[in-house]
Amino acid sequence: MTNASRHRGHASPPTPPRVRLVDVAREAGLSKTTVSAALNGTGRLSPAVRERARETARRMGYRPNATARQLRAGRARLIGYVVGEFAGDPWTFLESPYFAQLTSATARAALSHGYALVLLPSGSLQDEWADLPLDAVIVADPVADDRIVGDLLAARIPVFSDRSVEGRPGAQWVDVDAGEAVRKTLDHLAGQGARRPALVLPESTTRFHTGAFAAYRDRCAALGQPERVALATEAGNGPVVRAVEEALGGPDRPDALLVVAEASPPLVLEAARRHGYRVPDDLLVVCVSEDVTATHTEPPVTTLSLRPGEVAEAGIELLVAALELGRDEPDGVLVPTRLDVRESSLRGSGSGSGSGSGR
Repeated sequence: MTNASRHRGHASPPTPPRVRLVDVAREAGLSKTTVSAALNGTGRLSPAVRERARETARRMGYRPNATARQLRAGRARLIGYVVGEFAGDPWTFLESPYFAQLTSATARAALSHGYALVLLPSGSLQDEWADLPLDAVIVADPVADDRIVGDLLAARIPVFSDRSVEGRPGAQWVDVDAGEAVRKTLDHLAGQGARRPALVLPESTTRFHTGAFAAYRDRCAALGQPERVALATEAGNGPVVRAVEEALGGPDRPDALLVVAEASPPLVLEAARRHGYRVPDDLLVVCVSEDVTATHTEPPVTTLSLRPGEVAEAGIELLVAALELGRDEPDGVLVPTRLDVRESSLRGSGSGSGSGSGR
């Protein structure tokens, strides 16, 4: 006897009936209108009544009818999310500590306002988003030649992105000041005696990376310092570490290193050791990074944080206000960066590590 015949005739357990709003109202001893207002956060209800309605709904497993809510609100409550910088390898952004934190914080902030995040691939999105009922799309770090923002706005889909969309109707932005962040970091390194800082950048045309490069070049020109720039041609630890080694090699050795391309701080330190540097005695190191391993290295690595959590929360506040209040005028916010100074960029801290030192 086969499995199919052995189970033939056994009915599946019946699906329990869906709990309706009227069922919750009857159980709570309230009107349907009162329960609806309590669950939607509207109406002039006492805290006790609102909590009684919500607790009854939770206990009974009530779930609002999403289709009905969409029809009433005129919105699907879906926000698309795409990372422009990773168009060539669309899903690898979740391997980046920065984008992983930015994505999770954005999803969390959106959900707190009743919106769900829909992850979309980078590159040409027409086929992916054309049939989705998206209320808006977040385009994180668009590259210079990216057509996504223009296509979305042409389709009358509100956009949230970086400051490159400033002034465009239907778009809001949140950004950090890349130039100010790099100047602040170079000031810190100069205060520790650095005179030959090297820069490691990704080969990217995003607003942040081009701004960081421009600030570094301006600073070198103003102080008469030589430029020493190495480019990582791809994202990921391997390509960035190779760029770090390029920046550290050669006879004209730098005395400070600013790694803007995202890489694991322990791997950056290891690359310095392989080239005979002691950090921080011979080389001061700062990484633009959200990687928590920076605090557990020897020495701990100074990091420039772009504060992805704050960027996400500010962006969702702007976007939800535009969606629900109907504001069409462009709006934007600058979020300050944070330099977390640790031993890797403090000269004479006494915890330098080099090719001959143990961990």
